[in-house]
Amino acid sequence: MAEAAQVIVIGGGLAGCECAWQLAERGIRVELHEQKPQQRTAAQTTDGLAELVCSNSLRSDNPLNTIGLLHEDLRLAGSLLLALADAHRVPAGDALAVDRDQFSAAVECAIREHPNITVISGEVTEMPLARGVPIVVATGPLTSDALARQVVALTGQERLAFFDAIAPIVSDESIDYDKVFAASRWGKGETDDYLNCPMDKPQYLAFIDALLTAEYLPLQDFEKGVQYFQGCQPVEVIAASGPKSLRFGPMKPTGLDDPKTGRWAYAIVQLRAENRHKTAWNLVGFQTKMRQADQRRVLGLIPGLEHAEFLRYGSVHRNTFLDSPRLLDAAMRLKSCPQLRFAGQMTGVEGYVESTASGLWVGLALAAELAGRELPLPPETTAWGALLHHVIDDSVPEFQPSNVHWGMMPALDAVDGAKKRNKGERKAAHLERARIARDAWLAAWLPGKTA
Repeated sequence: MAEAAQVIVIGGGLAGCECAWQLAERGIRVELHEQKPQQRTAAQTTDGLAELVCSNSLRSDNPLNTIGLLHEDLRLAGSLLLALADAHRVPAGDALAVDRDQFSAAVECAIREHPNITVISGEVTEMPLARGVPIVVATGPLTSDALARQVVALTGQERLAFFDAIAPIVSDESIDYDKVFAASRWGKGETDDYLNCPMDKPQYLAFIDALLTAEYLPLQDFEKGVQYFQGCQPVEVIAASGPKSLRFGPMKPTGLDDPKTGRWAYAIVQLRAENRHKTAWNLVGFQTKMRQADQRRVLGLIPGLEHAEFLRYGSVHRNTFLDSPRLLDAAMRLKSCPQLRFAGQMTGVEGYVESTASGLWVGLALAAELAGRELPLPPETTAWGALLHHVIDDSVPEFQPSNVHWGMMPALDAVDGAKKRNKGERKAAHLERARIARDAWLAAWLPGKTA
């Protein structure tokens, strides 16, 4: 009779496979549950593990881009999936693109042939908490209704979302501070909690016209018929209800005195700090399905954002994710039930590589815990660490999923003239700082994994 599993992983996507393999490599017996081939989500088309359901690209492999730096972090930390992506890459310029069938087959082989992993097919409708072993939930953005109901029972209805309504994020360095002013509505809160972009009437009307004539991404079949909550409506949906609707919604100017005029503007776009470092700012209420090129063009009409660098574009799509900063600890354990932990997109990371990074972290942290020690998070100045800190940063009241970006990291030291550097110089400085911090962390906690 086979020995009982020491860990149960639910979900055979990128995060679940990476997590299971990391545990198994450290001698821990893992039971990996995957609902395919008996059942698929609406986005899946094959029965393999680690299916790449959208693009075959893991995005830029250049470490001067945050995602490329995350690739580098994961390779050095011993990621299975990054190694297999490298082994099955196809020509794609500076991007890491893979033959998706070969990649999935290679992951399938590595997982199913590992002596410490048992793969069990079939949907998990109830988490087996009674078995008394750690459980990792890595079921992705289209988590089944049955499992989602149990998560709701454990966390509360208000702590689990079922679709993203994401507003764009811009970098602090790219904002024209001569055209914006810092103030909170009616003077509530700290004065620098928000930046305000004032518009006069002609600017507002031109903006509305551009917004209503922009191109938008179509809904996927499984997203059609979605009913948006009033507070999560795409900005274009609000604008379509009437030319003044945004002035009484996310662009209302009331309670915000423009210091240049001493009066309220005709309309205001508010920017809210995305992190405690104030290196990135969120366009409040501007979730949208505009195509990215049109987001740059239309949102560039907002005073102060003419030359904005977009760290994340707005989007609206089907997703299942936790209010992780309120629910999870640094090891991604559910605070109210530490036996249960989460990995992948359910924690609020977006993208193939970010999901892999989440699964890698949960696998390493859980393996350390089972060995009687605690593994600290990678430094926040690294791409990997910045992503993980974002997931548990409770300083941001309204959590939304995100890809990794430079704005997640602490600002560069201002005394060395970082504010005056051009974009390329800032990236190079971030990269140098990140590599030093990462290599020190790896040497201390994962010896033998440094470059």
